[in-house]
Amino acid sequence: MIAHIKGLLLEKAADRLVVEVNDIGYEVLIPFSTYYELGEVGDKVSLRIHTHVREDTLSLYGFLTKQEKKLFTELIQVSGIGPKLAATILSGLPVEDFTQAVMTNDLVKLNGIPGVGKKTAERLVLEMKDKVLDWFPELEENWISSESGTVQADVVSALVNLGYARNTAERDVAKAMRQGSEDSFEELLKRSLKKVRGR
Repeated sequence: MIAHIKGLLLEKAADRLVVEVNDIGYEVLIPFSTYYELGEVGDKVSLRIHTHVREDTLSLYGFLTKQEKKLFTELIQVSGIGPKLAATILSGLPVEDFTQAVMTNDLVKLNGIPGVGKKTAERLVLEMKDKVLDWFPELEENWISSESGTVQADVVSALVNLGYARNTAERDVAKAMRQGSEDSFEELLKRSLKKVRGR
């Protein structure tokens, strides 16, 4: 199974590439997020690959980052989402924006992706909310800090004022948030304190 390709970029389109490796041209399907970060035809390219095999076809899906490939492979495990729709989701929302949409139950943002209807958006939140920050723990700090002025940021600030390290506070508030939605400051602080004290 092909997991990585490095070679010469022969052709480039918004949804696919042709990469030459040892005189063989491989067609690789890509999301927009990868397309925008690639060089021009004639440049060297290095891609992480997901090989999708079915009875009648073998397709290569390419990604520049480990996060993109991870999200893609997890999306295709969700009922009703195949590789084509998974690539469309990545094209519609970068990994960090998708993670934030899932964690904040932003069905409008998810529903805005072509091919993602209301039921699919609800299924994405239901099946992935408890998982996304486990897959991408490096996004927790960015996500919490981007929520400046919200209940989450206020709780982080309160924990820091109580003497806890900011990175510990941010991580445990993110974990506490997964256990509920639309929390008041008091409710989220209470759950977050249980997390930090349980270390």
